[in-house]
Amino acid sequence: MFDSLTQKFQGIIASLKGKKTLTEGNITDAVRQVRMALLDADVNYSVAGSFVRRIQEKALGKDILKAVSASEQFIKLVHDELVLFMGQQENPLVLQEKLTVIMLCGLQGSGKTTQCAKLAYYLKKKYTSKKILLAACDLQRPAAVQQLKKLADAIEIPVVTLNQEIDPIKVAKTAKEKAVSEEFDVLIIDTAGRLHIDEELMQQLIEIKRVVKPQEILFVASAATGQDAVKTALEFDKHVQITGTILTMLDGSSRAGAAISIQEVTKKPLKFEGIGEKVSDLQIFNPHSMADRILGMGDVINFVRRAEEVTSKEEAEALEKKMLKGSFTYADLLKQMKLINSMGPLKSLLKMFPGGAEFANMDFDEKEFVRRSAIISSMTEKERLEKVELVPSRRRRIADGSGNSVDEVNRVIKEHKRLKQIFKDMPSLQQKMAKNKTPSPFKGWKF
Repeated sequence: MFDSLTQKFQGIIASLKGKKTLTEGNITDAVRQVRMALLDADVNYSVAGSFVRRIQEKALGKDILKAVSASEQFIKLVHDELVLFMGQQENPLVLQEKLTVIMLCGLQGSGKTTQCAKLAYYLKKKYTSKKILLAACDLQRPAAVQQLKKLADAIEIPVVTLNQEIDPIKVAKTAKEKAVSEEFDVLIIDTAGRLHIDEELMQQLIEIKRVVKPQEILFVASAATGQDAVKTALEFDKHVQITGTILTMLDGSSRAGAAISIQEVTKKPLKFEGIGEKVSDLQIFNPHSMADRILGMGDVINFVRRAEEVTSKEEAEALEKKMLKGSFTYADLLKQMKLINSMGPLKSLLKMFPGGAEFANMDFDEKEFVRRSAIISSMTEKERLEKVELVPSRRRRIADGSGNSVDEVNRVIKEHKRLKQIFKDMPSLQQKMAKNKTPSPFKGWKF
């Protein structure tokens, strides 16, 4: 997602290591590099300029701690500004007691239709008692109606379509009437897009807005479009007054500067982010989480959130604590195997922890879960709790018992030790995060 930007930020931070405090000289050099890194990541020009000016002003201000190293000071400054530019806090949808109408808009190719289904599925999971209805009002793209119907069928949510109808406003009106008469709680409307902004498109959206009177108008922005996403967001906001943004294709763009720019330019919150191709791959946009990811600090916030979806809060917190301390055993790993597997691909989960970016280029076979489970199950209780050393004779017995080779057993042991060491070697900032039991690396710090 932000691989290039993350690498550059880490390089800037590394250049400050060994420096006892921030000075005007090293601040000037660091902010210059930050500005170049942001522009290279396709961050809006004016946003990048404002960003570095504020960092420089704060870095030269009176609040800088002399007792904290220059690199730690700078990380905090950058982290705080990233959070500020991306909205400071989560902005979830606020549903009404009666019908809530949500209209999605954006250019063709931004992923509007898919996001309609993703949003419907998200709300269905979150509010199990609420009735949700979709409306296929994108009549500009021939396959859009069929695409939405297929997605809606898969998640078992009804969708309003009118065969042979060429007027999207009539479809929207019909959907609204159905939602009211049948007492639906949420109506999500898919609208047409274009390859570019034109008057016809905007007038159509204005009319749909007038007919359905939506409480939310969400602009769907593809991270892959870079600066065009910012310009387009401004145009849509000008004509239909958007209430927020859904960022898509973040998983497929290494630059994705729009994620930093849109909220700052439009002053409208970033509400959701698409994190994959599956209908379940949509999550609330969290500025702290995104700042963590940009700076290469993992994404503990969303890891815990995912874990809480499949287990209790207490179990999730216990797992987080053990993994952050690097103290989880083979027994813990075996216990959590099903949990982790249900949360998503192992590779993506490991990247959510500080230092986990190391796994980005590693080749993970999801079938490894089965093999690892068999290997760990063949261990004795003391071996799983790591109370005895896994000497060669024990490894041969484990291999025979699990139906695997000794080499495969050695590999599991080696990777387990390596993962634990990664977390043990975390930077001091992450150690403080674990100590303070805070999801954000800087939440609760007193500067």
